[in-house]
Amino acid sequence: MAKTEDFKAKTDDQLAEQLGELKREAFNLRFQAATGQLEKASRVKEVRRSIARIKTQQTERSRSAAK
Repeated sequence: MAKTEDFKAKTDDQLAEQLGELKREAFNLRFQAATGQLEKASRVKEVRRSIARIKTQQTERSRSAAK
């Protein structure tokens, strides 16, 4: 699982790209869970939290840029 410091070191474009990848993974994990093919249920929680961390970082950057 990625830490907040990892996200702070990335550029805005890198964060947006990683957010897209994580959203795609979350979508796939939901389908796997629905069909009973999910191997690692804890991955769903990790992906959701990583998405939240990226969105938080993007919000902080946009707020500091607006000042």
